[in-house]
Amino acid sequence: MTTLPALFSLAGRTALITGGSSGIGEAMANALGEAGAGLILVSEREDRLESAQARFRDQGRDVRSHVCDLTDMEALQRLLRAVGEVDILVNAAGINLRQPFAEVTPAAWNLHLDLHLRAPFFLVQGVAPAMKRRGWGRIINIASLQSSRAMPDSAPYGAAKGGVVQLTRAIAEEWSRHGVTCNAIAPGYFPTDLTAPVFADHQRAAQLAAQTAIGRNGRLEDFTGLTVFLASEASSYITGQVIGLDGGFTAK
Repeated sequence: MTTLPALFSLAGRTALITGGSSGIGEAMANALGEAGAGLILVSEREDRLESAQARFRDQGRDVRSHVCDLTDMEALQRLLRAVGEVDILVNAAGINLRQPFAEVTPAAWNLHLDLHLRAPFFLVQGVAPAMKRRGWGRIINIASLQSSRAMPDSAPYGAAKGGVVQLTRAIAEEWSRHGVTCNAIAPGYFPTDLTAPVFADHQRAAQLAAQTAIGRNGRLEDFTGLTVFLASEASSYITGQVIGLDGGFTAK
């Protein structure tokens, strides 16, 4: 019989986290490391990667990092060759340029879809076969409130995040029979670089907090429990799901 601590332990597992040098990605990496996983952080910004890696090493974490522009397919393939086999993949890298609909360029549109959809798809294509051979794997995507509702100046972001929901289901359908689950977390409003324009407007931030059932906006530590749960044996019969981490924002 599996004990409760064993259900949630990630000892001996290796986790690859894109966007792992800041914000949601770093918070999720911290949770995985605390549960015992070895960490591979991926980001386009070398300075942030070095800082994050240093913070994790100071905490005694097993961590390495790779600089990679995930919108560059050749760079993505080099990353896959460099990291080797992993047990857990977290697709947390993201961007939101917050442009009015009429001002969105083809390049901006492509950037959103390449980072939020194409990169996760081909990362899974790269790591899932080895997970299948071992009979175990966990894939966690990051959806959004905008996966299911429209917000101003975010059409490409919302379109991409809507696609993340269906991509999560498609990954689950393909790989779950082999022990590889895939789920998505749909965060509410958390203080990150992506949401800095929102939190800079204190009145708007307060209105968003009031929209939640709990009465506050998110804190990055709120990711800890759900991240470990979805990455561990405890969630072995959950796949293809989108779990809102929004304080009840979408419940009201």
